[in-house]
Amino acid sequence: MKKYECETCGYIYDPEAGDPDSGIAPGTAFEDLPDDWVCPLCGVGKDDFKPVDE
Repeated sequence: MKKYECETCGYIYDPEAGDPDSGIAPGTAFEDLPDDWVCPLCGVGKDDFKPVDE
């Protein structure tokens, strides 16, 4: 699964880790995050994330 980077603060969403503090289980793809999920560091929405080229 692809990682996504917040264009505002540089936070990397890693699907293997999920976002436990927001109730997102490990193994949750970025595309499967709820529409109201926000960056845990700066609070912007999913629209401000871009795929990370690995």
